[in-house]
Amino acid sequence: MINWDILENTIKGDRKLRNYIIFGASKGLGDAFVKGVPERGDQVWIVSRSRPDSMDLVDGVQRHWISADLSQPDASRIVAEALRGETIDILIYNVGIWEKEGFEDHYSFDRDEPADIANIIQVNITSTIICIQALLPHLRRSQAGKIIVIGSTAGLDHTNNPQVSFVASKFGLRGITHALREHVRKDGIAVTCINPGELATEIPYEEGVEKAIAEYDGTRIPVQDIVALVKCIVSLSKVACIKEIHVPAMTDLNA
Repeated sequence: MINWDILENTIKGDRKLRNYIIFGASKGLGDAFVKGVPERGDQVWIVSRSRPDSMDLVDGVQRHWISADLSQPDASRIVAEALRGETIDILIYNVGIWEKEGFEDHYSFDRDEPADIANIIQVNITSTIICIQALLPHLRRSQAGKIIVIGSTAGLDHTNNPQVSFVASKFGLRGITHALREHVRKDGIAVTCINPGELATEIPYEEGVEKAIAEYDGTRIPVQDIVALVKCIVSLSKVACIKEIHVPAMTDLNA
């Protein structure tokens, strides 16, 4: 239900209300996007398997939860049907899984199970393509639609990551964004890929930058930094398109 007092005050403040859909938004970076990017009066559809705690916030942002498992082939249909013809201004696709024990010292690609490999590709690549495809009609209704895909520095050249399936999927996300950008250029939809390095996702957004820096001695990027980048992209006019941003930690010599 629309809060008309918020709407009136927002219009008086000459700020356009925006509709967002954010994937992978129950925790970590996705949770930070839900809490830090929308402003009072905006609407956000949150896509996740479990109900996010952010649904309980009272901050003037209207939040709607879409329960969907992106490892399942019907996820795109569930998401599209939940929107019921709504306009989407900003789509943030923040989804990524990796190999079991993929970041442990003893990890070996030799032991990856075919079913696990297939699941990584399904969630990180196939689901990305079909969910974005399903939402293009909603984005085309916007006067300045934007798609922001969250990749990884693991998808860049020469970053020394041995996780074959995860790295392949992150390279694939960059290919998706580059081709998709050309497909929707005629629609005026800007498509951006952000490739962050290792993030301090265990530190909740509301606990602040300094705690994230202190907890990891400056080796992991606070989620607030990526939120700030997304807010900048969202604020740009429909004339501009940021194609790709790489955001390694200062201490990361491989990225």
